[in-house]
Amino acid sequence: MSDLASKLAILRRQAGIAAPQAKDARDDGRHEPRGTPTRPPDLATLRRMAGVRDRLAQPRTPLRPYTREVPGDELAPGLRYIEQRFVWAEPPAELDLSFAKLATARREQFLHFDTETTGLAGGTGTRAFMIGAADWHDGALRVRQLYITTMAAEAAMLREFARWIEPETFLVSYNGKSYDAPLLATRYRLARLPNPLLGRAHVDLLHPMRRRYRRAWENCKMQTAERKLLRIVREDDLPGSEAPRAWLTYLRGGSSANLVRVAEHNLQDVRSLSGLLVEAHGWAAMDGAAVSPSGYEK
Repeated sequence: MSDLASKLAILRRQAGIAAPQAKDARDDGRHEPRGTPTRPPDLATLRRMAGVRDRLAQPRTPLRPYTREVPGDELAPGLRYIEQRFVWAEPPAELDLSFAKLATARREQFLHFDTETTGLAGGTGTRAFMIGAADWHDGALRVRQLYITTMAAEAAMLREFARWIEPETFLVSYNGKSYDAPLLATRYRLARLPNPLLGRAHVDLLHPMRRRYRRAWENCKMQTAERKLLRIVREDDLPGSEAPRAWLTYLRGGSSANLVRVAEHNLQDVRSLSGLLVEAHGWAAMDGAAVSPSGYEK
């Protein structure tokens, strides 16, 4: 039997096809044997012969509808503004900032801010396309957000954000001293505008969180802090690393669906900052309660 015939016989056995009838003695081996011809294998048999496995059925994530609509009011060409107010437990009138090696400040002085940028590495090529800020105003937590839908609107966004900062403002951020504030300082310099953050008191909550919880938590990322201290678990949150793609996709004519999700992510960031600040304010009382009047730990 030739090698080809041997291989065909093996494939037939693997596919469960009956072997052909014996050849006639006068058959010289170059023709098919006489008798009823075998039925060609069906598709399932061929897939089995080729070793193709059926894929498990995986539910597909529903596609988000294509839209170019963006929320907010247009303050200038390409500059959008969103303002929302939330019922929030009012913090004390004065907040203790000893955890940040500062004194005290009134609740109205704090401006919690966070940026969404075109990259995480920083540098002159990275720009902020969204700035969110929260403050306590008229008995509620006010959240204001600015974002640009064109490159040309950046200067207008920077000027508007500068109007939110007063001489007595205390800035509150999470890793803002190392990232957000230097990045904005660069953008103000390139736009030839005065930097409103320069010289302002700045409470960066990342460093106190690390000092207090680095041995107790798996990490001290903001979402870990808000989950541990505020019992907030985000659902369908767009990671910050996906923000640059969402904005650039919109600029190139794509859908605004993920850009809206970036705004929701930024909104939660600044809301959580206000809650984490109040938590940190309470550390002094907690630590004082753990020490007896004699000065020894209970």
